[in-house]
Amino acid sequence: MVHINKKMGVTVIRTIILAFFFLLVMLPIYWMAITSFKPHQEIINTQVVTYFPQTFTLDNYRDLFALFDYGDYLRNSIVLSVSTAVAVTILSIFGGYGLARYQFKGKTTMLLFFLITQMIPGILVILPLYTVYAKLGIISNAPHLGLWIFYVITNLPFCVITMRSFFERIPYSLEEAAMVDGCSRLTSLRKVILPIMFPGIVAVFAFAFIGAWNELIAGIIFTSEPSAWTIPVGLKSLIGKNNVKWGVMMAGGMLALLPTALMFMIVQKYIVEGLTAGSVKE
Repeated sequence: MVHINKKMGVTVIRTIILAFFFLLVMLPIYWMAITSFKPHQEIINTQVVTYFPQTFTLDNYRDLFALFDYGDYLRNSIVLSVSTAVAVTILSIFGGYGLARYQFKGKTTMLLFFLITQMIPGILVILPLYTVYAKLGIISNAPHLGLWIFYVITNLPFCVITMRSFFERIPYSLEEAAMVDGCSRLTSLRKVILPIMFPGIVAVFAFAFIGAWNELIAGIIFTSEPSAWTIPVGLKSLIGKNNVKWGVMMAGGMLALLPTALMFMIVQKYIVEGLTAGSVKE
């Protein structure tokens, strides 16, 4: 009986802690959602705080597309994020495979360098890059190219290290068996290893996508024209000197949240399935 009560007590405490963190995460999202459906006067009314819209309206979503070119921001973010994720994933596959399967001089130093880059603030990379981009004319002629290069080089080290750990979990005997059957190393990678690696590939793709999707500082510095802005930069422009369009900003935040939420759902699904399903043991 004592053991049962102790177990129930642990379960209750665990449930309370999880519920607390769940509310901590969901309350800001809930507040953003209800604010996006409130009229401006209700939002700025500090005398009466409403926890559900008294006057339900879709004007904020209409203004988002009609007055602030949100469609262009959305297109720019999708193109940049998807292209960044694809490039980072492909490079991470080859980089992670090389670090996991080959032994060469300087391998440990390279891994250490990749780890150190994760401790360097991004702004330290942005400022020198801006100087280089300005001299090459990228800032004025191809701002998206400059952003894409920055997103790739900042996301690549972590993704290579992550992909390396995925490769190391797959027994080398699978590749040996494929090569005995006549496959080259590249063919065994493509036909044998990558299908097993699919959950890891999806996880790396999602990480690179979300990293590019949410980035703000580089977008502000490298893009000067509104037509080149991404969603974070466009939403930041709604903060004026004397006025903040809270309703429109919350509407844009809710729409920007959907792709990242979908990515996390996909990643969770494949991680639960396991990274080495169908492989043999050493």
